[in-house]
Amino acid sequence: MGSNKLLVYESRVQAGFPSPAGDQIECKLDLNEYLVKHPAATFFVRAAGDAMVNAGIHDNDILIVDRSIGASNNKIVIAVVNGKFIVRRICVRSAPAASYLQPENKAYPVIKLDCGLDTCIWGVVTAVIHRPE
Repeated sequence: MGSNKLLVYESRVQAGFPSPAGDQIECKLDLNEYLVKHPAATFFVRAAGDAMVNAGIHDNDILIVDRSIGASNNKIVIAVVNGKFIVRRICVRSAPAASYLQPENKAYPVIKLDCGLDTCIWGVVTAVIHRPE
C-alpha cells in the first residue's frame, strides 16, 4: 500500500488578489496527523440535516469529534439528548446561570440544559470535512 501522506506546496493560494504561483513542495501532509490530536479519543461522524448550516456544517459532512476535550462556551459539540445524538453549539450564560444547546439555523429550537432532560455532552467537534459540490 502507498503512503497516506499528500504533497503540500509552500505557496499559499490567495483568496483575495492573485499572486504568482509557486511550485516548491514544503512537505508531505498526513491528514490524520494534521486533524487528529488525540487518536484514542477521536471519532468521525457524519452530520445529518441542516440545524448547523450557518456554522458551515452541512448534511452529509464528516465531523471530527474529540472526546478528550472538555466542552466550553461557544464550542460545537455532539450531545446526547433523551437518547438521540445531535450537533449544536454550547452556550453558557452567567446571568441567569444556564447552559444551552444552540442550533445554527433559526428553524430549530434552542435546548436549555436542565434537570428535565437526559443530556450529556459526548464530545467536541474539532474539524468539519465538507466535500464541495
